[in-house]
Amino acid sequence: MKIELGKTEIIHFVGIGGIGMSGLSLIMQEKGFKVQGSDQYINKNIARLKKENIKIFIGQKKENLKNATIVVISSAIKKNNPEIIEAKKKKLPIISRGKMLAHIVSLTKNIVIAGSHGKTTTTSLVSSIFQNTKLDPTIINGGVIKSINNTARLGKSDWSILEADESDGSFVHVPSTYSIITNIDREHMDFYDSMDQLKNSFIQFIEKVPSFGKSFVCIDDKINHSLIKRLKSNNFYTYGTNPKSNFFIKKINQNIKYTEFDLSTNVPNKKKLLIKNIKIPLLGIHNVRNAVAATAVALTIGISVKDIKKGLLNFKGVERRFSKIFRYNNIDFYDDYAHHPTEIKMVLDGVNKVYPNFEKVCIFQPHRISRLKNLKKEFSFAFRNADTVILCPIFTAGEKIKLGFKYSSFAKEIIKNSKVKLFLVNDLKQLAIFLKKNMYGKKIVIGMGAGSISSWIKTLPKLMK
Repeated sequence: MKIELGKTEIIHFVGIGGIGMSGLSLIMQEKGFKVQGSDQYINKNIARLKKENIKIFIGQKKENLKNATIVVISSAIKKNNPEIIEAKKKKLPIISRGKMLAHIVSLTKNIVIAGSHGKTTTTSLVSSIFQNTKLDPTIINGGVIKSINNTARLGKSDWSILEADESDGSFVHVPSTYSIITNIDREHMDFYDSMDQLKNSFIQFIEKVPSFGKSFVCIDDKINHSLIKRLKSNNFYTYGTNPKSNFFIKKINQNIKYTEFDLSTNVPNKKKLLIKNIKIPLLGIHNVRNAVAATAVALTIGISVKDIKKGLLNFKGVERRFSKIFRYNNIDFYDDYAHHPTEIKMVLDGVNKVYPNFEKVCIFQPHRISRLKNLKKEFSFAFRNADTVILCPIFTAGEKIKLGFKYSSFAKEIIKNSKVKLFLVNDLKQLAIFLKKNMYGKKIVIGMGAGSISSWIKTLPKLMK
């Protein structure tokens, strides 16, 4: 008699339409678990899950848990959610997404990518390198990888490539054989009581790597650089533009199609390498760092330079990472997930270097009242490499807290500190009217934010006819 793990369980995902939750639910179904879930609205992720015959409830209510035996929640789910209340009443196990992810991958060799910014792209770059080898990894990402047209896939090997989410602290539970820490920024302070608590979580994450594994830490990041001095072991490698890095970035050249760079390695007791002319179809020094993180891991586990170069060159990208959506009046419109001041700066820096003579127009939708409230000053300086900012209403993500200042005063701070022209719009229709009247000449337009701005950008061509 064959007994299969989890066959008697029905695992219910609260908020299954989230990018991370949808990917995890898909992998669990492919592994043989019975999966269902609920969300407030239909979106692309839910549409993908329905095609895979995953049972979806639209609207969250206690009746959805009628047959469920385990409940999985994301950090976005509030304690007063009716399904959470019902799960507690029924005394069902309530597991965070991070812990469930840890359970699923505990028996595989894992490359786990964490950090405030760049982890989705880095995860995708590692995956692209693996695709040029005979290794067939399981992939769980925080964004849609264009080469697989999904956020996740179940591989046949014992390798897993995973994006870890630090937003609720659960990333420390994900077992890692190899780990990457891209950077650490003042983010998710609604969960962490202080920056010290956030830093300590990352230290814990780094030090969980086993003796036969390795952590890869970007020391271009000031906080990362300070953290390595506090680590109890030397079981890590560094990377970046800092000449003291174990993986040192040299000679960066950027054009419209590619960014090209050289990489010098200086790893204890290993042969030094100088890898020339590595190409990635991405803009910005931040993406060079992401590519080097992927390269460093790949070299360490024994993937050839040839396969690494091919994997990076053939990288198909990630949805919502400077993705070209349409062209209007000979002006290209892009969609980007940048929703934090640091991310906005990095994107605009890369665009400015490649398109120096173009007027940069940013359509910005702030994501979460708490984030704007905590980072108001940082946001006001983030658009210095832009020429025009079109400021959209805040995407609250269900938050009901008060902003504490007038939205118009925030707009004035952006004008003052970033030296830009700024226009306020109230809705998608008003945005379309404004763009139709003003989009001409040598411009490049980038929609930025983590809320509904992506669907806005994709809807604009119909409204601007």
